Amino acid sequence: GRGDAAVIEYTNRFDQFAAESMEDLLVSQEQMQEALSNISSDQRDALSHAADRIRRYHEKQKQDSWTYKEPDGSIYGQKISPLQRVGVYVPGGKANYPSSMLMLAIPARVAGVKEVVATVPTAYDGKNNLVFAAAALAGVTQLYTIGGAQAIAALAFGTESIAAVDKIAGPGNIYVTVAKKLVFGEVGIDMIAGPSELTIICDGKTHPDWVAMDLFSQAEHDEQAQSILISPDIEFLSAVKSSVDRLLPDMERRAIISESLNKRGIFIHVENLQQAASVSNFIAPEHLEISVEQPEELLELIDNAGAIFMGRYSAEALGDYCAGPSHVLPTSGTAKFFSALGVYDFQKRSSIISCSESGANTLANTAAKIAREEHLQAHALSAEYRLKK
Repeated sequence: GRGDAAVIEYTNRFDQFAAESMEDLLVSQEQMQEALSNISSDQRDALSHAADRIRRYHEKQKQDSWTYKEPDGSIYGQKISPLQRVGVYVPGGKANYPSSMLMLAIPARVAGVKEVVATVPTAYDGKNNLVFAAAALAGVTQLYTIGGAQAIAALAFGTESIAAVDKIAGPGNIYVTVAKKLVFGEVGIDMIAGPSELTIICDGKTHPDWVAMDLFSQAEHDEQAQSILISPDIEFLSAVKSSVDRLLPDMERRAIISESLNKRGIFIHVENLQQAASVSNFIAPEHLEISVEQPEELLELIDNAGAIFMGRYSAEALGDYCAGPSHVLPTSGTAKFFSALGVYDFQKRSSIISCSESGANTLANTAAKIAREEHLQAHALSAEYRLKK
């Protein structure tokens, strides 16, 4: 119940800030625009190109309201409305992710959300901040430099400065993830996300260096990241292992990559590509690369995956930044029941029931019969009062 004071205290303690008021943690619209002006034109072009592609992809996901009319004149349907206010949590800490700002805020804006409140655990330095520039491009309405469980609590319950949101989206560390789980029900959440993961199914005909680097691109996120390669070609698995050993020493984040691959990486030899598909469905990976000659045929067999990269040229890294679909995806096997983040996460559906007089007559008898079986007399009478006498 301490609101702003608690947010300031935890932010100073955990993120090494020296904030005295919420003003110190708010990034104004002017500051976001200033960040966009201050980055190099190369950086601005890259972010704008990514933002345009993400917007174009998500425009296609918009759902529209619909109705149908029955012969007696009754109308049934669904009204689609945007959520009023959403919170997007953009991870910071180990790295800055302007891409996540675009991947979260743009789908929300495309959905028609009026207020997008973003939180990111990084200080506003006024100069070269790509995350703040991305917020300007994405149409974020409020931005606070707070993170961790305290950001989730502030978004869920509101403080003197931050209005409570209807839903929180975006991945974070274990504290953020557990906090989202705890506030679920008070607010909506998009999904529960763990460390990043990649599964590659390869027929053995993609260059082993490409495959090794794809595995590295996942492993460099985090020591907990998971990189898996499945192939029916045992010699290819050995070739990729040789590529890994040869390329690793040149990697800037080799310590993280090496720990991730040693702890969580795995090469799986299967009998054929059909078996590869069933192993992959069991894993239900966040990212799946189908690096084979005829990816469309294998796609038919895939049931569980957050994002599917088809063919030899579709590096998972392209999806992280600018292919178009959001890179906020289900992990840890939850792709069995969660979907890629999208416009639909920021829309809600209301049922529409509009009975004509004769429709009400027809339905009253059925409703009353079931209501009396359930010993709910007032329900039955409520329906029957409208019957033609």
